Amino acid sequence: MNLIIMGAPGAGKGTQSEKISQKWNIPAVSTGDMLRAAVKAGTEMGVLAKSYMDAGQLVPDEVVIGIIKDYLSSDTCKGGFILDGFPRSIPQAEALDAMGVKIDAVLSIEVADEKIVERMSGRRICSGCGASYHVVYKPTKVADICDSCGKPLYIRDDDAAETVLKRLTTYHGTTEPLKDYYGAKGLLVCVEGQEKVEDTTAAVMNALSKFEA
Repeated sequence: MNLIIMGAPGAGKGTQSEKISQKWNIPAVSTGDMLRAAVKAGTEMGVLAKSYMDAGQLVPDEVVIGIIKDYLSSDTCKGGFILDGFPRSIPQAEALDAMGVKIDAVLSIEVADEKIVERMSGRRICSGCGASYHVVYKPTKVADICDSCGKPLYIRDDDAAETVLKRLTTYHGTTEPLKDYYGAKGLLVCVEGQEKVEDTTAAVMNALSKFEA
């Protein structure tokens, strides 16, 4: 299955990507993770991407598309893939089409803006291994300490409320129109995000199974 997963920042795309990846044995491609790795490495592209990410804005298409194109042409994606965080705009979707990439389904996880702000303000990241936690939905055994490596956790700058609101505004204006774009192609599947992760996962699996059939 070649799948695109979309939704507002904090809607749970990464978590559901992992679940789908495990069930169908296909890799999840998170552009966010790749961009953050480039920023951490201090590459020229990473430094450029950081200026946009810090402002809660979209990274330029040419940066993202270059990363995605290389990955999708690798052996890793021969059996299928999950695109998480790409495309984020109509031009990016058109660029993906121009690459000749076949998409089987586009999954949109729907979550209200107020819930998004609540979710993201509770996110915590490990300063050592980069593992992700949440004070409510995925707490650590010891407060602010990573379960995996024992390093302290921190709150990312882009999880601050004001930055989240900026990102939501960008999402609604730039990315959400993709629902119409892919809906017109008969590829769109919408699932309401639930309070419990496992309930959302059940809804996602049910929706994708029907679509696949």
